[in-house]
Amino acid sequence: MSILFSNRKAGASRVKIGVIQSLVMFFVSHVRQALSSLGELWRQPVASLMTIGVLGLSITLPSTLYIMVKNTEKITAGWEQASEISLFLKSSTSSTSAQQLVARLNTWPEIDAVVYIPADDALKEFQHLSGLGDAIAYLESNPLPDVVLVTPTDKHAGPTAAKALLNKLTQQREVDIGKLDIEWLERLYALVDIASDLVTLIGLLLFVAVVLIIGNTIRLNILNKHDEIVVMKLVGATDAFIHRPFLYTGFWYGLLGGLMAWFAVIIILWWMDSSIQTFAAMYQKEFNITGLTGTALLTMLGLSVALGLLGSRISVQRHVRQIEPR
Repeated sequence: MSILFSNRKAGASRVKIGVIQSLVMFFVSHVRQALSSLGELWRQPVASLMTIGVLGLSITLPSTLYIMVKNTEKITAGWEQASEISLFLKSSTSSTSAQQLVARLNTWPEIDAVVYIPADDALKEFQHLSGLGDAIAYLESNPLPDVVLVTPTDKHAGPTAAKALLNKLTQQREVDIGKLDIEWLERLYALVDIASDLVTLIGLLLFVAVVLIIGNTIRLNILNKHDEIVVMKLVGATDAFIHRPFLYTGFWYGLLGGLMAWFAVIIILWWMDSSIQTFAAMYQKEFNITGLTGTALLTMLGLSVALGLLGSRISVQRHVRQIEPR
């Protein structure tokens, strides 16, 4: 019984060691083929750099446009929060009624702040800003009405919600006219939406181009190794073993192209930063471009590698299958 137990234990140990050796050899084989494919790119620097450069530039354009659209959305978000409604009160509205209106509006959940500007204060401000002090002094009466400035909450600061709030405010008995200059903001949002769709479309087209470029490059590599593939099939090499070097070549193309695109985006943003700061200074504003964050960078590199693997996979599946020993 003890001998039988010892034999079973020894057999289990051999199976465990065999599984571990198989796993180790599997990873060693992958590492060796990955480094071998990288070495082939190194031995053909001109052709490899040209392919990587095309891939990098193809990924740079949609990445840069994506960053610019995101920064534009950040700016427009600030403008959206600053939307304000001006309510011009009826001339018959007394100061007490105006104050009651302000108190009533402060209870509305859609409103963040309410500022009451009496007609006399509005005339003084206009006199100061317009530079027409002497001419205004000849007026017999104040032509300006009392004004109430309403700032919506963040939830109601968008074009649609702000218009709905404006319609509700103009129904108040003290209000004569309500003004919300938001048409330009709607046009801007429409342009941003068009730009987002355009970035998506350009990105898809360029990503298809990347897949085609990598697929064609891998096809040429397969044709150059035609005889080697025939020999491997004659000695019984599996399809996975034959495909693996070409898949790793697509992986390296995608990874290096993504890194080149990352550096290109950094250079482009650095080049544009001085012009943007000069433009912002004209409006006494500060604006810092937000580049590729860690998540966006990893997404770009992952997408680049995925495109490389996809292009190589398509080419390998089609062309290696056609090579058979005669």
